[in-house]
Amino acid sequence: MTARPEIENAIHRAAWGYDENDVDLIAEQFAENAELTMQIGRDGDTIGPFSGREAIRALHADSLVSQTDQRRHNVSNVIIVAESADAASTLANLTLLSVEDGAIKVLSSGFYRDEFIRDGGAWRIATRHIYLDLPY
Repeated sequence: MTARPEIENAIHRAAWGYDENDVDLIAEQFAENAELTMQIGRDGDTIGPFSGREAIRALHADSLVSQTDQRRHNVSNVIIVAESADAASTLANLTLLSVEDGAIKVLSSGFYRDEFIRDGGAWRIATRHIYLDLPY
């Protein structure tokens, strides 16, 4: 039996948490010793790693403080690359929208490459690499 629904929910809860300014919800989707990296553009340098749930929570909290718009992370085309009883690998597309001053625009697109572990009965992100096509 596949854990796809639980894994997809973790991906979507992290996106929802960002969009709703709920950094605790974001942090809950990551394992205690998780790592997050980011790359912008094919030739861009890797940003991070941000190591540990609290560092990932702080990264998101700091990002949210400076934003004046409403972000919407649209995650689609989730692919389960590999899955076992206690680990999984996924790929998912990302379209990042911004709503501000009555206008909506696409800020960037890209993908998430996630490694999941079963942790405390829940599927949590152990590593996340975010690739964005454009800076935002």
